Amino acid sequence: MNKTIRRASVFCLLMVLALLVRATWVQGYQAKALADDEHNRRNTIAQYAQPLGDIIVAGSPVTGSKGTSGGDLRYKRTYTQGELYAPVTGYSSQAYGANQLEGIYSDVLDGTDDRLKNPKDLLTGGQATPGNVLTTIDPDVQKAAYEALGDTKGAAVAIDPGTGRILGMVSTPSYDPSTISGTTDGDAWQALLDDPDKPLVNRAMRQPLPPGSTFKLVVAAAALENGLYSSVDERTDSPDPYTLPGTSTVLPNENTSAPCENATLRTALQYSCNNVFAKAAADLGQDEVKEMADAFGFDTEKLDVPVRAAKSVYPTGMDKAQTALTGIGQFEVTATPLQMAMVTSALANGGELAAPHMVSQVTDGDGTVLEETAADGDTERVVKESTAEQLRSAMVTVVEEGTGTNARIPGAEVGGKTGTAQHGVENSSIPYAWFTSYAKDRDSGREVAVAVIVEDSGAARSEISGNGLAAPIAQKTMKAALER
Repeated sequence: MNKTIRRASVFCLLMVLALLVRATWVQGYQAKALADDEHNRRNTIAQYAQPLGDIIVAGSPVTGSKGTSGGDLRYKRTYTQGELYAPVTGYSSQAYGANQLEGIYSDVLDGTDDRLKNPKDLLTGGQATPGNVLTTIDPDVQKAAYEALGDTKGAAVAIDPGTGRILGMVSTPSYDPSTISGTTDGDAWQALLDDPDKPLVNRAMRQPLPPGSTFKLVVAAAALENGLYSSVDERTDSPDPYTLPGTSTVLPNENTSAPCENATLRTALQYSCNNVFAKAAADLGQDEVKEMADAFGFDTEKLDVPVRAAKSVYPTGMDKAQTALTGIGQFEVTATPLQMAMVTSALANGGELAAPHMVSQVTDGDGTVLEETAADGDTERVVKESTAEQLRSAMVTVVEEGTGTNARIPGAEVGGKTGTAQHGVENSSIPYAWFTSYAKDRDSGREVAVAVIVEDSGAARSEISGNGLAAPIAQKTMKAALER
């Protein structure tokens, strides 16, 4: 054979071998990565090739699908009462992806989850009939909280203390996910991004803010658990006025005529005495307060319900004055409404915190259960039962005789704690109004724990208070939960 031809043949053979190796590498090792690539349009085409499975509330779907005209995406997502349920469902958009339950369970909802496939589907790579996601949300509780929040900027969370089931999760202002579910919704998407009120943010679990005086429940729990005080009715050593340790700064009480000097924890919660809880935090020290806060769920990196909640924070590295300020939920303490609902949920449940969750089952298209959250889910003891009992008693005093009277419900035991959280440079911004509470029906024994924040209601600064703005919302939400 001619030497030149031989060399050319060898070169061609090597090129063919290189192509075979590359094809084998792509198909054998890179296939999944390429298939999962966000820029692979085949994934989107497959996702919307058939109607999606549904997210279910109390047996009824709050999502749907409808056919499209033209293009290669045959169906798009629709939503029933989209603004009401957006903090639960999230959105599924042909252009912008999916989030929240839509995102977490996208494989189940579009039929690509291997658990949905029969042997033939697994062999051929075919798409199975989509499955469904059943939530723990109670429609009456959700609606009551949503309507009570109204035009305010805020959020509410309701939890069944015994099971951890999330009965309601509301964030306002909200948005309708249907308006961004297609491929030509760029204007609607940009409007949501540009809205200064941030309707895409789930304030109930994704926006930690200073909890103000609602955090005094955590400090009171730490004081009882660590033996700083033996009961909520023991008089404390709390001068009024109270000067922050190592400074000349006097910490005022909101109600200057309240009996806050050396007040008991019960009285201090009733009148929301800053001096008592600031000094208690300083006396306990940041480590003890942080240990208590973390037991309630603060500083948890992965709080999944199953949507991941933003971390609520109790800070470290503080001096005594800063530690004292954390005792009233200020300095760098932050919490979500979900976190504060967890605090009152644990106290309502005898000191045990049931893991919060808003999905009860994941099923295939025929209703066969693929995943299930046990009705008596995981619980962790946060405080002794006696501590929880004492704090519940003090919280009832807050509602019956103190700063939380707007939360009363006839025929129910209601306990709560108000909060008005200052923030901004030299506290110049509009304060946040908080209320965290629990209610128990005296006849049925049904219980609920609720936390509410009102970031902005449009009210004058002098009219902003936890009792005035947040407690009525909590009251309506709790009432709906007890009547369900």
